[in-house]
Formats: sequence, structure tokens, C-alpha cells
Amino acid sequence: MRAVVFAYHDVGAQCLRVLRRHGVDIPLVVTHRDDPAENLWFERVADVARSLGLPCATPDDPNTPDFVARVAALAPDFIFSFYYRRLLSPPMLATAARGALNMHGSLLPHYRGRAPVNWAILHGETSTGATLHYMSAKPDAGDIVAQRAVPIGPDDTASVVFDRVTQAAASLLDDVLPSLADGTAPRSRNDIAAGSYFGGRRPDDGRIDWNAPAAAIHNLVRAVAPPYPGAFCEVGNRRIRVLATRVAEACPPPAPARAGLFVADDAMHARAGDGRCLAVLAADDDGRALTPAGLRALLGEAP
Repeated sequence: MRAVVFAYHDVGAQCLRVLRRHGVDIPLVVTHRDDPAENLWFERVADVARSLGLPCATPDDPNTPDFVARVAALAPDFIFSFYYRRLLSPPMLATAARGALNMHGSLLPHYRGRAPVNWAILHGETSTGATLHYMSAKPDAGDIVAQRAVPIGPDDTASVVFDRVTQAAASLLDDVLPSLADGTAPRSRNDIAAGSYFGGRRPDDGRIDWNAPAAAIHNLVRAVAPPYPGAFCEVGNRRIRVLATRVAEACPPPAPARAGLFVADDAMHARAGDGRCLAVLAADDDGRALTPAGLRALLGEAP
């Protein structure tokens, strides 16, 4: 089996290793140049390719005629895309004699598009997973080869779930590669009309609306918790990041009637729009850990 691999992030790094363990001939790895403005908390595919002795390219646009011709000249049986961030054009997909496949971080057809783990947590899902599917002109819309589910606990953050998805993706690929090689891999229709599609998220999407229900606020906090940008609110002229919460069984007295942050029993809390409260387990102010005393001072309350 000969494959050109488009890859990025932890899923890309782990799946690239799986291909090599199976003896796949990889004449080229295509990845991204790192964005200096991004928090690079994940493994670099370029480093993994170098360690495996594989040639690596970082085109700004992989769909130019010249780059498509470069890949076509390599005569790949397959193209694999593992968390590569650019949609590959039909001419690029057509360079793979036996098909082009993508590993997506959800159970398709649900959560097609960008940031699938984050969106699943935001919507309070109790499971997600990884899906290997054929690529088509539309994103995450081609036939499904295999899927593997992972659980989402009520307090799991996106990074915890993403680690599970990464391991599920690698394990799924490890299991399915022999059947791809011999042409016996299953293929089922991806019914996108029965699923959902979501776009990318920006740091400003982490703004907390304290009038929302407590469960929705908790889901936002854990969906964007570090290493993602974090959920935030303003207290006075300070931006406070709320890094970890837990939905409380009852509000501690004296909980205010208004929605928002407060201090009680020498601990930080927040009241939500549905009248329920959250324990605020961790927060920061300009990168410094916020204490209950510090929050009281920001709220203008006496110590």
C-alpha cells in the first residue's frame, strides 16, 4: 500500500505512526506550518515525519495545480487526511487510485465540520468518537468505513475527551488497515441529512452568559478549558477566565438573586439564569490564579 498523508495535530501524529507500523509506503507527508499566534499544545506532525525519515511538505494551498501534479506523480493508492485543516479539492482526491480517506473526530454524520469534540461537549453529549470515511467534495460527507465511540463524562474537559478520540482514531486505523489493503473494508452511506454541521470556534465564543442555564455554562467552561482559550466574563474592567466548574446540588447561602459570580463559605461560586449555582473550582485574572479574596475585591465587597 502506497499513501500520501495529509496530517496535523495529535491525531495526525498517532495515525502516521500506525501507517508506518503497518509498513505503508509513504512517499510524502503534507502538514501545516505552525501559527505563532496559536497555543501549540499538541504534537507536531513535522517532527514525527522527520523522526520516521519521511519527506514532508507544508504548502500554503495544497490544491494548486502544481501541488496536485506533484502528488499525482507519486501514484498513491490512497490519500489519508488526519486532522489536516484544509479541504482537499476533487482533483487532489482523484490522485489516489483506491480512494481518499479522512479521520474525523465525531460519530458521523453528527458534528461534521470544525472542532467536533468542543461542539459535542457544548451540547452536553455523553459520547462521541472517531470516524474513518471516504472524502468527497463536501466536508465529512463521504461513505463511512469504520467508527469507534468514546464516552464523555459530565465533568470531562475537551482535552480529556480529545485524548480519548486520538487513541480511538489510532486504534480504529490499526484495526481497519489490513482490510483496506486487501479491498475488503466495509463501506456504508453517510446520511448527512440525519446529522449536523458546525463551523470553527473563535476565542470570543468563550464569553459566558450568566443568564444561561447552569448546565449550559458548565458545558461551555469544560468545552473551552485550557489548553483551549477558556471561558470568560468581565468583572468591572477585568477579564476573568473561568477554568473549571461543577454544577452544585444547591446554592450556598447567601447566594445573590442576580446571575453571576459571588463568594460564599470562602469559596467562589456563580449563579446561573435558571436559579441553579455552580462551584467555581478554578479561575484566573490576567493569567494569575484568582482566589476567593481576590474575587471579593473585584466585586467591591468587604473581606
